[in-house]
Amino acid sequence: MVKSIPDYLLEEELFRSTQTLIYRAIREQDDERVIIKILNDDYPSNQKISRFKYEFVITEKNNAEGLIRAYELIKVGNTFAMVFDDFNGTSLRKSIAHENERIDLKLFLNLAIDISRNLGNIHQRNVIHKDINPTNILFNRSTGKTQIIDFGMSTQLSREQQNVNVANKLEGSLAYISPEQTGRMNRDLDYRTDYYSLGVTFYEMLTGVLPFEGRDTMGWVHSHIAKKAIPPHALDTSIPKVISRLVMKLLRKNAEDRYQSTLGIIRDLEECQKQLEKNGSIEDFEPGRWDVSKKFQIAQQLLGREKELRSLMKAFDSAAEGSCEFLLISGYAGVGKSSLVREIHKPIVRKKGYFIEGKFDQFQRDIPYSGLIQAFQDLVNQLLFQEDEYLEQWKLNLVESIHPNGQVIVDVIPEVEKIIGKQEPVQKLGPNETLNRFLVTFKNFIQVFAQKEHPLVLFLDDLQWSDIPTLRLIEYLMSFREINHFYLIGSYRNNEVNEGHPLSFTINEIQKTAPVRQIILKPLEEDKINQLISQTLFCDLETAATLSPLVIQKTQGNPFFVRALLNSLYQEGGFNFDKDEGCWTRELDKIEEMNVTD
Repeated sequence: MVKSIPDYLLEEELFRSTQTLIYRAIREQDDERVIIKILNDDYPSNQKISRFKYEFVITEKNNAEGLIRAYELIKVGNTFAMVFDDFNGTSLRKSIAHENERIDLKLFLNLAIDISRNLGNIHQRNVIHKDINPTNILFNRSTGKTQIIDFGMSTQLSREQQNVNVANKLEGSLAYISPEQTGRMNRDLDYRTDYYSLGVTFYEMLTGVLPFEGRDTMGWVHSHIAKKAIPPHALDTSIPKVISRLVMKLLRKNAEDRYQSTLGIIRDLEECQKQLEKNGSIEDFEPGRWDVSKKFQIAQQLLGREKELRSLMKAFDSAAEGSCEFLLISGYAGVGKSSLVREIHKPIVRKKGYFIEGKFDQFQRDIPYSGLIQAFQDLVNQLLFQEDEYLEQWKLNLVESIHPNGQVIVDVIPEVEKIIGKQEPVQKLGPNETLNRFLVTFKNFIQVFAQKEHPLVLFLDDLQWSDIPTLRLIEYLMSFREINHFYLIGSYRNNEVNEGHPLSFTINEIQKTAPVRQIILKPLEEDKINQLISQTLFCDLETAATLSPLVIQKTQGNPFFVRALLNSLYQEGGFNFDKDEGCWTRELDKIEEMNVTD
């Protein structure tokens, strides 16, 4: 590893991980004290180098008070190093330990206000930090100021879509990631993910402990999306209730229920600080009184689907107990079929199950099993990131289940070979015998994953474009009662499937031997659209009702089009944020004059 860097004198090592090394150093040309971060790899991959360079670019652009300042990126041998200003601070993690695992109330408020202000500076530049935690916050005791560091996971976007990440590859520190950062909340990621991480940080500063515990990755994921933390004041009665409620507001599972701006957080903290200095105590008040987002954000909650969601969950509970369930969701494009299905992530995590999905394409109907291949490629990738002992057990289970026909599965899903290794060629058979061998082998393959310890949920989207072999396989799988702990969900556009469609024939055949649950999604009712507008504009339902008729007229209640219309109206100047009133206003005359097609 690098022992020296030209033009810099390394003084002391501050931090070491498998990824990076951090040193305090002196720049020889002017004796300026600096911090140097080096990739901990003599021959880093192109991916590591690209990410390291990206971190430098993000940091360099975000040159504001309270954020670490980047000076230069230099090549050192075959690796790279970044040079930063030396804030002369220590990590908040060490400060918490120094204060006997917690920080007194006065110091907490000073730090919390400063950290929140720094975070606001980040968000003003359309950057989501994604890794706020005590290790990435520096505290200078002599000045009382803080600094946010480490933009290695940051995103320079106003919103980012999260997929179900491979469990062992979740970005961020597991104890601090937000529910939506797990990819299992059916929510896009925006700046409010940092508020959740900030809430965990504040909780630890006040109590000396984390709000949740997790033994492994999935344990942390379950805690963040399903468990409720014990309020700080219940752990320590000296913590004022209003501060406890402030922290709990930051820790809400849905981003819409958290604070919506750093301005709201800071004003509440400053009110607490003012009362503490004046009275020596803090009276209770409602957190978030001055909180409203200056960013236009359409609420992401699933509205008007309570009945359908109960049906979806009921079928999962049955599958988790040991049955084989088949559920079909139909409706027009944009009505929210996929959004409904992805609400199932929470109970899946609770049951330690697997969720995989594949989507059929109207231009790939000639590719057999394309949606299934996509889904099981995802599952194989999840397994490949597990520890070696678990991967070896999967290999043994798979080989035992599909031997001697492993090559049959590899021919369809080549990634499986990475787990089970090279397979012997299979005997050549006639067309019917070859098909039967594949069906039986695939059934055995699925049964390896669909177990009581980890039920399997398979979601196949856009079945109206599925191929005949896939439909035949679905019919075959649903006819076997020995498949347990398996939940197959399919979605399709019912306006594109008539009685003569192959999917209709498949459904009819399955219904002869097994029940098929069905959900038909319809457009949103006016009261739900009214609720969505109210949540988006931070206005009451009566005010929102003045806009609802126009939205319904233009969209017919289709959720996708409703959101697209609201975004369009904002882009065209139909909604404006009133800084003096601290709320969103709608220009009805301007909106009605806009040329927006139905």
